[in-house]
Amino acid sequence: MIASGLLFSTMGALIKYISTQLPNEMVVFFRSAMGLLVLFPWVWRRGFGHLKTPRWRGHLLRGLAGVAAMYCYFYAIAHMPLAEATLLNYSTPLFVPFIAATWLGEKFSRRLWIAIGSGFAGILLILKPGMEIFTPVSLIGAASGVFGALAMASIRRLTHSEPTLRIIFYFSAVCTAVSALPLLWRWQSPAPGLWALLVAVGVLASLAQSLLTRAYSCAPAAQVGPFTYSTVVFAAIAGGVFWGEIPDVMSLVGVVLVCLAGILTFRFAGKRLLPEAKLIRR
Repeated sequence: MIASGLLFSTMGALIKYISTQLPNEMVVFFRSAMGLLVLFPWVWRRGFGHLKTPRWRGHLLRGLAGVAAMYCYFYAIAHMPLAEATLLNYSTPLFVPFIAATWLGEKFSRRLWIAIGSGFAGILLILKPGMEIFTPVSLIGAASGVFGALAMASIRRLTHSEPTLRIIFYFSAVCTAVSALPLLWRWQSPAPGLWALLVAVGVLASLAQSLLTRAYSCAPAAQVGPFTYSTVVFAAIAGGVFWGEIPDVMSLVGVVLVCLAGILTFRFAGKRLLPEAKLIRR
């Protein structure tokens, strides 16, 4: 899981660099298309008949929520300190109980809600409402966590009848199709050196996803899930080394609160709520 966090943070750093030269729409497309390309050997081995599904609406909702989260996350990476953008994206576990309670009718203990409240306090410290640093891009970063939570809740409904490979394939297919549309007016020919970086983003994401899946297969989500926050640590190091991003005291306290709240959420609800988390990471 820690190795996965390192690869995801490296992917984030590459996206931050690429975003200075290419629009967000192109970055999202290449990330989605590479993920779909990597899946084809597994689909070929299982047979395309394995993709037949009666749950089109569920897959479409999961894909739209996922691609929306990706757009928001990548935009935040380009316009915010890398660690803060990553942390806001990893606030997904804090939003899941709200969606699961209203949509799926699931109930959770009082101590889980206390942990979630602490996490939202941390988010407020990062966003700093009422201060000059509070900008719409901060809300976009937080929105990536909300859309990610919606995607996770969608996965819970799909897993009742849909196998893992089918869920991942349709997610990648929907993301690729949706992100291809804006290219009609936002396409720019990447410089020769950027092609390698765009491919690297897809490869890193696929490798990180594989390690993440392996980690969840070796231990319960409640035990291994907290280590996903190693991504935030690596992102903070990359942001400091390459862009001189040093968080202020309020942001640092906010990061600690959100990480602790996320870890407690995995502990309190991981066995019931988060076993599908391996499917939704960007």
